[in-house]
Amino acid sequence: MSLSRRGLLAAGGALGAAAATGTGAAAARAAERGAALEGAGAEGAGAEGAGAEGPAGGRARDRRVLTGFERLAADGYARLAGQRVGVVTNPTGITAEARHIVDVMHADERVDLVAVFGPEHGFRGTAQAGGSEGRYDDPATGLPVYDTYLKSGQPLADVFTASGVDTVVFDIQDVGARFYTYIWTLYDCMAAAALAGKRFVVLDRPNPVTGRAALGPVLDRAYATFVGREPIAQAHGMTVAELARLFNGEFLARPVELETVAATGWRRAEFFDATGLPWVPPSPNMPTPDTALVYSGTCLFEGTNLSEGRGTTRPFELLGAEGVDGRWAEAANALELPGVRFREAYFAPTFSKFQGKTVGGLQLMVHDRAAFDPVRTGIALLVTARRSWSGFAWRADNWIDKLTGSSRVRTLIDAGATADEVVAAWERDLAAFRKLRQEYLIYR
Repeated sequence: MSLSRRGLLAAGGALGAAAATGTGAAAARAAERGAALEGAGAEGAGAEGAGAEGPAGGRARDRRVLTGFERLAADGYARLAGQRVGVVTNPTGITAEARHIVDVMHADERVDLVAVFGPEHGFRGTAQAGGSEGRYDDPATGLPVYDTYLKSGQPLADVFTASGVDTVVFDIQDVGARFYTYIWTLYDCMAAAALAGKRFVVLDRPNPVTGRAALGPVLDRAYATFVGREPIAQAHGMTVAELARLFNGEFLARPVELETVAATGWRRAEFFDATGLPWVPPSPNMPTPDTALVYSGTCLFEGTNLSEGRGTTRPFELLGAEGVDGRWAEAANALELPGVRFREAYFAPTFSKFQGKTVGGLQLMVHDRAAFDPVRTGIALLVTARRSWSGFAWRADNWIDKLTGSSRVRTLIDAGATADEVVAAWERDLAAFRKLRQEYLIYR
């Protein structure tokens, strides 16, 4: 190992760990709630909406955010010493210098890296939505890559056992929405690691749309799927390390031996462009942080017969269908929703719904990120779409119920409820989740 490589890996560096471990449910919960976060720079557990002293508008700062991986590397990988390591990751698992963490660890003799585990879209990110890369040997490193997509429970535990790892490391950039599948890959991998007797380490990254508040309906377990395993809010307002602590303390039948490595320098009110970190699309239809900003609301259009903008350069910002005209944007603008305006738009998706056809609709144009509520906006757009376009329909399989976490949103909208009435229907459940969430937050 050359001095220059060690210097690169150690760059930027305060050390310390935000660790949480436990072998039983009570021990896990106590350890997670009592984590000291000493030296992590996370500055304590934050209250709902805390961190207002941070730049809510997302302005760049002098101090750079260090991810959990950067802190792990700066500490000489001490947490992985003597362990055969496997990494659950995708193209977002990179350093501040845009090197993939698998490539970095594979080149470092201090880490015994023996396997990689790929989620939806794959380790190197070549698969579209609903796909994965399967089992193969990575050409760059020669490491075996195992497919985790749609695997859970004992079958996934068997994958971990077959790989020969002692410790499973998770490092994937989330976007803050309950139905974005990487957090349920995290959940399933934690549960499987517990079954297989493996240790689990989560390397944290900032929530790109802030962690100011949880928003939207809370999942009813009767509607649990891979786009929502447990009762969390539609926009959870947490990081993956915070979610791991929540999963371990509240939801997993058998808690895993868990350690979390916090990021440093990030505050809950900050958007991704305040972090100084490079953005890598976490999935093919999440090209920019702007996409992530609206996604937790407009992904609901996957549950309708309108295009959610897949196949365009602005997925989830452009919405529409054949026969929709300017009346929809007019109706949406009349609601005067905070932080957002709507432009009448026409577009032709290159794939997915309405491939090759010109459709009408609207484009969301967020002008005040701090005031914008993506979930309320998504509901308002569903309500106005149904009222302004006679062709509106839900997907025949009621996929909207899986996305919103129950049948309540669909049935209320069908009954003629306003957006405010739909939002009011979930407030009690959301308040309970916000209270529970408080116990597992790391950052101010």
